[in-house]
Amino acid sequence: MTIITDPEHIKRFRELTLLKGLKVELAGFKVGRGRSCYSIIKKEFGLRGNRQSVYNQFSKMINAS
Repeated sequence: MTIITDPEHIKRFRELTLLKGLKVELAGFKVGRGRSCYSIIKKEFGLRGNRQSVYNQFSKMINAS
């Protein structure tokens, strides 16, 4: 088991989790009872568009860093 303690690693893990959650939402499922990954990504990263375009933009953003 790996424990992530570095703030940069925690941030990266959260971004990857949001990306995977949005992929699940694209398939038509809900990830949890709270806000959707789609709405979190749009608000925090300032992306616009439908779910597919936000997924593509966010994926490029994550892979670039």
